[in-house]
Amino acid sequence: MNTKDFVEKDYYKVLGVPKDATEAEIKKAYRKLARENHPDANKGDANAEARFKEISEANDILGDPKKRKEYDDARALFGNGGFRAGPGGPGGSFNFDLGDLFGGAQGPGGAGGAGGFGGGLGDVFGGLFNRGAGGGPGTRTQPRRGQDIESEVTLSFTEAIEGATVPLRMSSQAPCKACSGTGDKNGTPRVCPTCVGTGQVSRGGTGSFSLTDPCVDCKGRGLIAETPCEVCKGSGRAKSSRTMQVRIPAGVSDGQRIRLRGKGAPGERGGQAGDLYVVVHVDAHPVFGRRDDNLTVTVPVSFHEAALGGEIKVPTLGGPAVTLKLPAGTPNGRTMRARGKGAVRKDGTRGDLLVTVEVAVPTELDDKAREALETYREATAGEDPRAELFQAAKGA
Repeated sequence: MNTKDFVEKDYYKVLGVPKDATEAEIKKAYRKLARENHPDANKGDANAEARFKEISEANDILGDPKKRKEYDDARALFGNGGFRAGPGGPGGSFNFDLGDLFGGAQGPGGAGGAGGFGGGLGDVFGGLFNRGAGGGPGTRTQPRRGQDIESEVTLSFTEAIEGATVPLRMSSQAPCKACSGTGDKNGTPRVCPTCVGTGQVSRGGTGSFSLTDPCVDCKGRGLIAETPCEVCKGSGRAKSSRTMQVRIPAGVSDGQRIRLRGKGAPGERGGQAGDLYVVVHVDAHPVFGRRDDNLTVTVPVSFHEAALGGEIKVPTLGGPAVTLKLPAGTPNGRTMRARGKGAVRKDGTRGDLLVTVEVAVPTELDDKAREALETYREATAGEDPRAELFQAAKGA
């Protein structure tokens, strides 16, 4: 669609709504007309297809508040294509070819004079069509977001629980220093004529159904180097290495992927930086393990401690030992809980330390210990610890 069509077409009339229609009224009218004129509902009807395209085009303009304002301003400026210039022609007015105006033609005042229209009018429509006036002063290349970077870090078990600040050396694409990111050896790239500096080209569909792809000629940059930079080969980007101090939060787990916003590769032309993703690996601990937000530890106890009960001391990660009360008759494998001695949670609180009891069986006995155990065996000779096991097996 050229700029003359844009000014002369009455999109309000196409959708059948008044000029002060609300967004809801425009949307309702568009949906009704789109259903009635959709090609699937009017197979083989060329008129319905053309009508559907026109409706879609109208909705694309009026359905976007910014485009609608530019459309209204342009129509008010040109009065439906007629530019008022006093008694210079019949009826006191004469018509210009709007295509010439937007192609960079200037009035008698020349560039910057009262009669110059090229730059200002190009700006009026540049936002609507996402382009400037034929690649001239109105063209604006689009900012580009920097790439995301992924890195890895290995922490000790304690660092993962308590949090740590670690140095990360990263390589990424950044603006080329030799050409200041322009891609041109002389620092003067030209606007890509294919995408007119947007970095994107439309394909398929009509109106609001059109799709966009990165421009293959400029590779999405919107700029083409006349004399490509020898360092970056005209891309405007070069490999850069840097070391960054990264804070790993407390409580991370092995294999967790952390996202740090804005810490990735720098953007282009004012675009925001990408993100940094850090994959965390955690070394095993010789004593402690982990289960979600809880730490685990296995503590050996003697037979008499398990049988008679008592108090046992249990180590904690990076802190003083805690004392737990062992009930008499504690079985092997029983797990007890030391509250608040586990891993740090997201809200700053801590999980628990899960203490599993393991009865230690001596491998060597002196005469006194052996005599005591023989006496114990004689005293408990009538007890069969496997009796219930055999009864359960027989009953099953």
